[in-house]
Amino acid sequence: MARLTKNQKAALSKIEVGKAYSLQEAAALVKDITTTRFDASVDIDVRLGVDPRKANQMVRGIATLPHGTGKTVRVLVLCTPDKEEEAKAAGADYVGLDDYISKIEGGWTDVDIIITMPSVMAKVGKLGRILGPRNLMPNPKTGTVTSDIGKAVADVKAGKIDFKVDKTGIIHTSIGKVSFPPEKIYENALEVLQTISKLKPSAAKGTYFKSIYLSSTMSPGIQIETKSVAGI
Repeated sequence: MARLTKNQKAALSKIEVGKAYSLQEAAALVKDITTTRFDASVDIDVRLGVDPRKANQMVRGIATLPHGTGKTVRVLVLCTPDKEEEAKAAGADYVGLDDYISKIEGGWTDVDIIITMPSVMAKVGKLGRILGPRNLMPNPKTGTVTSDIGKAVADVKAGKIDFKVDKTGIIHTSIGKVSFPPEKIYENALEVLQTISKLKPSAAKGTYFKSIYLSSTMSPGIQIETKSVAGI
């Protein structure tokens, strides 16, 4: 086990062992316990009382963070020539079709989001073995397969994120940067949690929110008192 640095020990000492904090408290505390020299991401981990192996208990959704992610999101649009100008005008970083499909087949995946349109999904679908493991495969459920290319690009650039529960029942997603003021971290986290709450499968029984933790890159996790979160 790696030895803790002086700064990491000081950060840990600010978290009371066994205490669950309110979401507002955690949004402020996560800034205090971050010891990285770069602008670290703020992440939320939500353990749900679902069995993701069962199709009727899969939790997947979209949230638009009111203050964005703080990240520069690199967007690739795979579309027909008539949609290229629309994609570029909305802020897409890369636009095209066959050339980019060839690049991806050659191993290039240097983007954060891929948006495409229904009419070219037959071509894009062949990239599943490459894009699937990297969570880059476009999907109608997350709004990344659409005829409204311009809106999809604009939404992603403005802070729209998609998330899904993993095989262990946990949703893990970034909700901002430690440079954000506490109230912006809080409001972004609240938006995600309220969205997850609305997606509760009817087949899920018992406690839905098992645990919630807020952390930043390389920081310890701060447990959230679920009852402190409005609307879940």
